[in-house]
Amino acid sequence: MIRTMGLTVENKLLFDFPLEDIHTRQFKWYWVDLEQPNEEEASLLHSFFQFHPLTIEDCLNRLQRPKLDFYDDYAFFVLHTINPETIKAEEINLYLGKNYVITFHYTAVQGLENARERIIQNPGKWKKGHVFVAHQIIDKIVDDYFPVLHKIEDHLDDIEDTLAPSTVHLSMDSVFEVRSNLLRLRRTILPMHELLHRVINSERIKLSANEQAYFSDIYDNLLRLGDILESNRELTTDIRDSQLSINSNQMNRIMMILTIVSSVFIPLTFIAGVYGMNFEFMPELTWRYGYIIVLIVMLVIGTSMLALFKYKGWLGMFKS
Repeated sequence: MIRTMGLTVENKLLFDFPLEDIHTRQFKWYWVDLEQPNEEEASLLHSFFQFHPLTIEDCLNRLQRPKLDFYDDYAFFVLHTINPETIKAEEINLYLGKNYVITFHYTAVQGLENARERIIQNPGKWKKGHVFVAHQIIDKIVDDYFPVLHKIEDHLDDIEDTLAPSTVHLSMDSVFEVRSNLLRLRRTILPMHELLHRVINSERIKLSANEQAYFSDIYDNLLRLGDILESNRELTTDIRDSQLSINSNQMNRIMMILTIVSSVFIPLTFIAGVYGMNFEFMPELTWRYGYIIVLIVMLVIGTSMLALFKYKGWLGMFKS
C-alpha cells in the first residue's frame, strides 16, 4: 500500500495523490509511505526514486541494525519500532532528501499513523518542512518504546511482590524471560541512541538550531530509556539473587531436617543393631522385660536428643 502526503507551494496539504504528481506538481515537501509493499511497489525504490542499490538491499533484507548512511543527496535511516505484544523489533527504512521523506516497512506501524495524524492536526508546523516530518516519525517511534518498558517494569514489580519459596521456580522462569526481553530492547535502544547522536551532529543534514532542539529532545528520551533499561536489568539481577537465596535457604532447611533425623536415629539404629546380632551368649535376650527396657531406652534417647535440639534453637529454624 502506498500513501502520500505533501505540501504544495500554495501551502495546501494534499493526501493520497498519485506518485506521478511528484514530478508534475510543485511541492515544498512530500512524504511517501510504502506500507507492506508488494513486489511491484517495492521495485519503485529503484525504478521511480532511483535510490542506491545498497539501501534497497537493506530495505528488502530484514532485520538490519539501526543505522544512518549518507549518499549523494539524501540520508538513509534504518529505524526500529517495538511490537508491544511480542517485544520484538520491526524495521522501518526512511529516506530523507532535499524536500522529501520516503518510508518503507513490511509491517503496519501505529507510530507512523500517529505521526501522520500529528502532522495533519498541526497546520502551523507544515511550513517547517520535511525535516519536521522526519522528526515526527522518529519521535513517535521512540515514544512507543516507553509503554513497552513500563509494561516490563510492572511485570517485574509483580514478580517481586509475589516472590516466595512456593513460587520461586515460576519466578525464575519469569525473570529469565524478562531479561531476554530487556536484551532485545537494548539491541534497539542503544543503536538508536547512537543514530540520533549522529543526526544532531551531522554536517550533511545541517539541522537548524530549532530542528536540533527537536531532535535533541528525542535524544534525551533515548537517554531516559537507557537509564530505565539498565535499572530494570539491575532489578532482575536483584530478584535473581533473592531467588537463589530462597533456594539456598530451602536446601539448608532440608539438610537440617535430614541431619536431625539422622542424628536421632543413629544411636537407635546402633542399639537395634547390637541386639540384632545372632550371638548365642547375650544375657539380655533372656530377660523378661528386656524388650520393654530397650524400647524405653530408645525413647528416652530420642526424646533427649530432640529436647537438646530444641534447647539449641535448631528446631525453630523450620518455622517460616
